[in-house]
Amino acid sequence: MRKQRHPGYTNCPVEAALDLIGGKWKSIILFRVLEETRRFNELRRLMPGLTQRMLTNQLRELERDGLIARKVYAQVPPKVEYSMTEFGKTLEPVLLTLKQWAEVQMLPRMSAYETGIRDVAGDNEHLEAKKESGAIN
Repeated sequence: MRKQRHPGYTNCPVEAALDLIGGKWKSIILFRVLEETRRFNELRRLMPGLTQRMLTNQLRELERDGLIARKVYAQVPPKVEYSMTEFGKTLEPVLLTLKQWAEVQMLPRMSAYETGIRDVAGDNEHLEAKKESGAIN
């Protein structure tokens, strides 16, 4: 098992969970593998900003932590598939809730930002007030 970032998690179970799934790519990888069993290059295509080295490292850590399983087929060219383990599948409600939260909370903010509103750190009521005043459509 890889080195824990902190010596103990007795005071904060969220810290322990984030030690397993935290970081820029792990949750995204888990979400994509949760959808269906994936091959390495398929994951690379789904996440173009992720380097091959980083994907390899993240997959190794997720496998080492028991969240995903790696199946190697004895054929040429080599075929490797990644799927969720039973332990990894216990994260499904967390990942789906995070997805739903992002669809409700983050997509409107991202859209507002892309249309030129720079003060998207405010709440949704702030954006609604701008819409009602005609400042944005």
